[in-house]
Amino acid sequence: MPKVLVSDALSETAVNIFRERGVDVDYEPSLGKDKEKLASVIGDYDGLAVRSATKATAPIIAAAKNLKVIGRAGIGVDNIDIPAATAAGIVVMNTPYGNAITTAEHAIAMMFALVRNIPQANQSTHAGKWEKSAFMGAEVFGKTLGVIGCGNIGSIVANRAVGLKMRVVAFDPFLTEERAIELGVEKADLDELLKRANIITLHTPLTDQTRNILSRENIAKLKNGAFIVNCARGGLLDEAALKDALDEGHLAGAALDVYEKEPATEHPLFGHAKVVATPHLGASTKEAQENVAIQIAEQMADYLMRGAVSNALNSPSVTAEEAPRLKPFISLAEKLGLFAGQLTQTGLKKIEITYEGEVSALNTKPLTAAAVAGVLKPMLQDVNLVNAPVIAKDRGVSVAETYRDDADSYDSIIRLKIVTEKQERTVSGTIFGASPRIVEIKGVEMEAGFAPHMLYTTNEDKPGFIGALGATLGEAGVNIATFNLGRSAPGEGAIALVAVDDPINDSVLEKVRALPHVIQAEALAF
Repeated sequence: MPKVLVSDALSETAVNIFRERGVDVDYEPSLGKDKEKLASVIGDYDGLAVRSATKATAPIIAAAKNLKVIGRAGIGVDNIDIPAATAAGIVVMNTPYGNAITTAEHAIAMMFALVRNIPQANQSTHAGKWEKSAFMGAEVFGKTLGVIGCGNIGSIVANRAVGLKMRVVAFDPFLTEERAIELGVEKADLDELLKRANIITLHTPLTDQTRNILSRENIAKLKNGAFIVNCARGGLLDEAALKDALDEGHLAGAALDVYEKEPATEHPLFGHAKVVATPHLGASTKEAQENVAIQIAEQMADYLMRGAVSNALNSPSVTAEEAPRLKPFISLAEKLGLFAGQLTQTGLKKIEITYEGEVSALNTKPLTAAAVAGVLKPMLQDVNLVNAPVIAKDRGVSVAETYRDDADSYDSIIRLKIVTEKQERTVSGTIFGASPRIVEIKGVEMEAGFAPHMLYTTNEDKPGFIGALGATLGEAGVNIATFNLGRSAPGEGAIALVAVDDPINDSVLEKVRALPHVIQAEALAF
């Protein structure tokens, strides 16, 4: 039974979901704040469920020897070292949709609070003052809202703004013209948006490309009297430049729910007359907190119990419905990769995978990751579906995929080709029932299953070879389970793939290599 640690506050419903789905769970909501204790116990768990308090840093991940998945109940993963998790083969999941409406509504609320001076007026009125003229506001009707990032949350904000009869201009490199028309927004480049918008709202993740997207230079491009709303990530704008623009009167105001450093108990903008500030409340509604907690529990349980991968940030997605069908093909792809990887002795340059027949219509991303992992594992050991694509890229190994609707002689075939500095090698396989099988090696047709211990030989097709090989193995006490043969043509190159009961040691392997007509002999393990 897999075991999950919940180290931040999560709803009782979510905890019960783990248990109902066969996952053992320890609920320790205060543990996330004690990094030393967390490091001392994390090695016992297969999964870690967190919110924002737990910091899944590289040292924590290094101590998590059995960890398979980290689940973040929420969208932001700044508290998780994703590169370290990826290198360790740990899937990192979040819940990008559970708090989308809540965050979008908070952005709209912040916009109204900003342009109508609601916080300031509230404080003044509670103090017994009656300062109507001091809090003259502005309408949003007919104003231009610039939405930077028109994904899940940004599109909801855009939809609400259109309903308020605002003009909406959106900047998002991934926004298509068709989607823009569907949302009722105008697509624009960033410079155009900055020049036209009366109000800017940010809804993009924090990446190397988006960090300081509202830089000092870009803030200067805004209209005089413009407003900024940020309910996304603090690092998206230059806070010092924002303060200067407010002080100088270039901007009319800013509403901030997020900050470059959090928790923000002190900040140069706190107390500023033109700033509305909230303590990262974007996802803070009962509905959103319950939604993301339930969603992450379901995702993690599905992964640990069924192999389904949802909303992963470092691994191909596999739905719960796909997982059973993909499982034998993932096994086949990995074993084909292991076969080729164990025979590779020179620098690897390229991995080519061809999917033929019915398998070509499936979700092949996890199959490709499995094949790459198989190829790399004999050389690098700690490789799996999560980190294999990254490792291949870092080492300059290119990966290519090809698809064909039909497959010769079989319903589905996966063909793997590796290109090294000195040669090319191919191996192909299919599924018989639920069992992975080899159907071709180096262009030679043959049919063989995979066994834990195997002997692979290439040889000249000459009389007496099979008897000599069998006798050599027999004299060494090696019991043959299956013996599969193939050849390109009579008297030419031949291949033998022999399943044996026990590992073949180096001394036996040397005797096989010394036999007449043997070109290559290698011990394989699966």
